[in-house]
Amino acid sequence: MEHKNELTEAAASVVAEKAAPKRRRQEKVGLVTSDKMQKTVVVRVERQVRHPKYRRYIRKRSKFMAHDELGAHVGDTVKIVETRPLSARKRWRVVEILQKAT
Repeated sequence: MEHKNELTEAAASVVAEKAAPKRRRQEKVGLVTSDKMQKTVVVRVERQVRHPKYRRYIRKRSKFMAHDELGAHVGDTVKIVETRPLSARKRWRVVEILQKAT
């Protein structure tokens, strides 16, 4: 009797996993600021945030290390997507180069 109960619990967990919606990966667009590493670039992403007290918009910047198989160079605008941890600081991957540096 216990064996049958174990099977139904396992089947229920498989169904629950398939029914759960898969989380969409985050995408960001930014400027390549460093390409001195092998297959890694540093991408600077800018965003505007409203100041809570003064209600002015402030430009905030974040830097992301991204895995680059496409060969992006400094000054290129690229799209990066969230991925599994590839190293201690690298959790993003370059998907496409939107605009080459002039």
